[in-house]
Amino acid sequence: MNSSKTSGLARGLLSLGLVALLSGCNWGVLDPKGQVGIAQKELLIICTLLMLIVVIPVIVLTIVFAWKYRESNTSAEYLPNWSHSNKIETFVWGVPLVIVAILAVLTWRSSHSLDPYRPLESNVKPVTIQAISMDWKWLFIYPDEGVATINEVAFPINTPVNFELTSDTVMNAFFIPQLGSMIYSMAGMETKLHLDAHETGDYFGLSSHYSGAGYAGMTFTAKAVTGDDYQAWLAKAKASPLQLDPAQYRDLSLLRNDKKAPVTYFSSVTPDLFKHVIHKYMNPTAKDREVALAMNTICRAGE
Repeated sequence: MNSSKTSGLARGLLSLGLVALLSGCNWGVLDPKGQVGIAQKELLIICTLLMLIVVIPVIVLTIVFAWKYRESNTSAEYLPNWSHSNKIETFVWGVPLVIVAILAVLTWRSSHSLDPYRPLESNVKPVTIQAISMDWKWLFIYPDEGVATINEVAFPINTPVNFELTSDTVMNAFFIPQLGSMIYSMAGMETKLHLDAHETGDYFGLSSHYSGAGYAGMTFTAKAVTGDDYQAWLAKAKASPLQLDPAQYRDLSLLRNDKKAPVTYFSSVTPDLFKHVIHKYMNPTAKDREVALAMNTICRAGE
């Protein structure tokens, strides 16, 4: 086999290898599965293309100038007294100003239309899910269904999902890349996020904010399923022998294993547990003391 055939075969094998590697890639935000993710992808592409209007000419002209005015090119025009050009000044300042103005309009509009606190428009009743970031796991509570899970969240497709988030530890960031948006969870505060999914599938979720030794395992699976599969998933959770009472929750909050916590289902949840977690970090007003006293009573009863 001659050298040309050998190099051709090598290039072919390299191409096949690259295709094989790319076939297993998860494109994340570039492969959205919900209306929020799709809108954010479009915004990202538009902004990138607008900025490339400046970036590409600069790169090309840098190469052209370096080649044209190289030391060995004695035919290049030499203008040692040149200092100003209205055409160049207009182009250099005008184009970026136009792009910045367009980006400003896009940013203003998208900041309102993609506000994570803004509910999604739909004729379908939304699903409310309360998420609590802990060391180092995610607890998901379904207040309307009375169940809870660790490191797994499920919801029906084509249905708005209203996330209510807080933290029972340091600040974390809730993020499902293929569904769009990211929102922080903070102790003593409630943040909100509205998402949906148009396709069934298991989507990767994570905390995108470093929070300690077990941060690497602070991931979860977001399951977008059909309506029937969602009811089956709820039935599976309700069949769990575990109950998320105050004693069980206290054990969860004290367990700080650096390894990824296994998926766990709870068939029942203490009412208003999410609110109690928020209130215990708030300023000790009269109302807060009343809530804290009630929470302590519940905890003693659970023991």
